[in-house]
Amino acid sequence: MFAIIQNGGKQYKVKTGDLVEIEKIELEIGAKTTFDKVLAIGEEGGELNVGTPVLAGATVEAEVVEQFRAPKVWAFKMKRRKSYRRTIGHRQNMTRVKIGEIKAN
Repeated sequence: MFAIIQNGGKQYKVKTGDLVEIEKIELEIGAKTTFDKVLAIGEEGGELNVGTPVLAGATVEAEVVEQFRAPKVWAFKMKRRKSYRRTIGHRQNMTRVKIGEIKAN
């Protein structure tokens, strides 16, 4: 069984036992959290139950495994022949969670 959840403006396809890297949530390591924005629940190669836009009563439980920072992403701007060059780096704070139980209605 898998679920499609939404967190931080992104959508993730998760299964029980998966380790998923999501945008930072303010919880301690070992704390449990519940995702209630479940967009769809289904079986591999089977039926898919899709919400409009979310499934009422469906939840996905997860446990915080690690708080970390993603690798640096470089943004580079340049205008040719104008001696204009700007480089900026960004590191996103992330949370790694382990998916527990997927509950449909």
